[in-house]
Amino acid sequence: MEQLGRFVRGFGRFWYDFIVGDDPKIAVGVAVVLVLGATLVGVAGATGPVLVAGLAVLLILAFTLAMAVDVSGSRRGPS
Repeated sequence: MEQLGRFVRGFGRFWYDFIVGDDPKIAVGVAVVLVLGATLVGVAGATGPVLVAGLAVLLILAFTLAMAVDVSGSRRGPS
């Protein structure tokens, strides 16, 4: 049973590190865009290339926003 617990903890740590990595802001941005896309498909029945392009633009905006927050924080200098 102890081996199973170690395996589950290690598995969880791997996926956390893989998904979140160094910047949790990017992981949150991707999750928000995925939830929005799933909601649009499930509730509104939206499909097609316009939806895909719109979600791609939102992902790019999420990455850009995360980078802008990091860069603006680094310009202030050490506290």
